[in-house]
Amino acid sequence: MWEYTDKTKEHFLHPRNVGDMEDADAVAEVGSIACGDALKLYLKLDENQRIVDARFKTFGCASAIASSSALTEMVKGMTLEDAEKVTDKQIADFLGGLPKEKMHCSVMGREALLKAISNYRGAPEPAVEGNVVCECFGVTDVEVERAIRENNLATVEDITNYTKAGGGCGSCVDTLQEILQQVRSEMTAAPPPRPKMTNLQKIKKIEETLEREIRPALRQDGGDIELVDVVGNRVLVATRGACATCQASAQTLENFVEKKLRELVWPELVVEEVSS
Repeated sequence: MWEYTDKTKEHFLHPRNVGDMEDADAVAEVGSIACGDALKLYLKLDENQRIVDARFKTFGCASAIASSSALTEMVKGMTLEDAEKVTDKQIADFLGGLPKEKMHCSVMGREALLKAISNYRGAPEPAVEGNVVCECFGVTDVEVERAIRENNLATVEDITNYTKAGGGCGSCVDTLQEILQQVRSEMTAAPPPRPKMTNLQKIKKIEETLEREIRPALRQDGGDIELVDVVGNRVLVATRGACATCQASAQTLENFVEKKLRELVWPELVVEEVSS
């Protein structure tokens, strides 16, 4: 039995922004009912190409509904350029995480968003990238490789959780294992030299990451965070709102804030809470 967060349950039982949008500026459909999950996404834009409304219709499980609901809430107010940067992991993080077996639902949401933006811009329907390796779900080798690299997947089971490849008849499992070994071998090769970053650049990057990636998620639960100072690799912050009184704030700083800053800014950053 899968364990769902309270936020995932909330977005499943009371999904936001469900239904058609007759005057949508961008529309996209992804997935297939025959394969078990399908999503139709609608976007409404203002004169500055900022998303002012988003709606969806989906066929699928609780995670598919919750992920679609979360996506529409996340992108409201974003420009198309910012929306293009939304990742499947951010959709899952918005919900407090998804069972690993259901990560493909957040991937479907991201796919629909990128396709809607592409359709709005009048880009031609892209040809299928690569060769289909999973006939059951129509997943290509390029999609598998991308999922491995973007999410640091380590097993064929991980690949199935993120792409559904291998979740049908199983005849592609050996091929998936070969792709996994090849990509992991490339990923574990000697990394390129780390680019230099001045302290001013580091502070600016931290501020941008807090504003774009971290504060929106905290505000969804009534919390917030403020950057107080950066001393070397120490990031001094003050919690605000619900975060300031939450008993789990230390875990949030370590497991979410620090992890996100290490991932997107500098791998040696340490987040410390201070009073301010």
